[in-house]
Amino acid sequence: MSEQSGSSAPGPAGPPPGRHLRRSTGRRALQAAAFSLSAMLLAAAAFAAVQVFRLQSNVETQPLNLGADQEEKLPVDLSTDPVQILVLGSDTRTGNSGEFIGGEDLSSGSGNSDVMLLVNLSADRSSVSVVSLPRDLLVPLPSCEDPETGEPSPAMDLGQLNSALESGGPGCTVAAVNELTGLSVDHFMNADFNAVKELSKAVGGVEVCVTEPVEDEYSGLSLPAGTSEVEGDQALAFLRTRHGFGDGGDEGRIRAQQSFMASLARKVQEEGTLTNLPRLYSIAETLTKNLTVDEGLSQVTEILKLADRVKNVDLADIAFVTVPTIPWDQDPNRLVLDPEPAEELFAALREDRSLTGPEPTASASPEAGTAPAAPPASPAAPEAPASPEAPAFDPASVPLLVVNGTDNPDRAAELQQILRGEGYTLANTLQSTEIPSTQVLYGPGYEAAAAELGTRFGIADVQLVPSAAVTGIELSVGADFASGSKVASAGLDNGLKGQTAEQATCQAASGL
Repeated sequence: MSEQSGSSAPGPAGPPPGRHLRRSTGRRALQAAAFSLSAMLLAAAAFAAVQVFRLQSNVETQPLNLGADQEEKLPVDLSTDPVQILVLGSDTRTGNSGEFIGGEDLSSGSGNSDVMLLVNLSADRSSVSVVSLPRDLLVPLPSCEDPETGEPSPAMDLGQLNSALESGGPGCTVAAVNELTGLSVDHFMNADFNAVKELSKAVGGVEVCVTEPVEDEYSGLSLPAGTSEVEGDQALAFLRTRHGFGDGGDEGRIRAQQSFMASLARKVQEEGTLTNLPRLYSIAETLTKNLTVDEGLSQVTEILKLADRVKNVDLADIAFVTVPTIPWDQDPNRLVLDPEPAEELFAALREDRSLTGPEPTASASPEAGTAPAAPPASPAAPEAPASPEAPAFDPASVPLLVVNGTDNPDRAAELQQILRGEGYTLANTLQSTEIPSTQVLYGPGYEAAAAELGTRFGIADVQLVPSAAVTGIELSVGADFASGSKVASAGLDNGLKGQTAEQATCQAASGL
């Protein structure tokens, strides 16, 4: 047998040594990476499922609408439809956790609604409108059947809106707001005291501004002049104080709440909170522990859709406004709707129109619901000579203090010189803590002078603030007016009282 016998016949040429090994190693590496990626995705999905389940277990629900003659509410798509949400802050001290908060015993029942906000999210995701409803507002109240006792509450021709919560829960307030506005509110969120405290902690504090130091023994609010970050008890006190700001009434309180919400919106958007899943889950956990919602919002995934809905809305298109009201003729401490402007506001909400644009102009067409134009005057009728309008006030009689809250040490003196040239001979100056925004604080009887200064310097209406602590006028000059002849800030241009989320506002101490 030859030496070749028993040896294999040569086969086709194979790959160079080592190439097969490299391919096998590469395939195994790809398989391992794919396995690792799959494992990570499964782990992430499992984590998300656990998180949602955990959040879901926190949620408490109540019926959406307790009105007697309400049709069944069709569900809305939180991704594509216009959505109205009634947000209520209850003055009860016991939250979903059972923890009792505060000293005054309001732990039984639903309490009254300390805060009432009607929120509209536009269908095109371009705007958010938040309408404050004063707790002293008198409106027709419907009969509501208490879901626990089955007992109906009496209907009232005129009752205080914040008391509807006691007549069976948030669903009764929803029924009253529907009747008041002509809307069909889609959802509600009812928050307890702890919600504000924990939410302010979850976002790392909210920046607020006061023009003078505030020490309010009623709410416990204690703030130095200028800007501060508040959270926990101080955030709650800032939102609830009724004696600390403005004239000590509900108007100053609502203005502070709108300022706080605007500041919160700026912080959340600037820090990308609504696109940061860990932070978003942390906030969702805080809210679900301290919120009662309707059944339609009982799924946590639905609540999270709301965050996606508002995350990219421009701050200038987020409006915080107060429903137009006038004092009740039988009690000036109670309010009723100012009919015409209130109906214009409600019509804008029903039609899903933004509140950050200019006032709507009346159509020339009578078919659009407007009155026809008046006929021209007869040419035979002689025109009365125009008489000069008497000034509403004498600038020389107005005590005026220019407070410099800018980093320009000469700013108060510059404005004092301008004002004295315009007849404000009593204008004096004061250096103070730096503040972000300019405002006019005015005491009783100086409304006209405040309005004139606002027009003169381009100061937004929201920055004209009544204050019992001021005699005459105080022009508090902020960083937005460190130079030039006009304030460099925008505001609402629609005749409504309020602000956008883009605006930073400061609160004036009441002096009460």
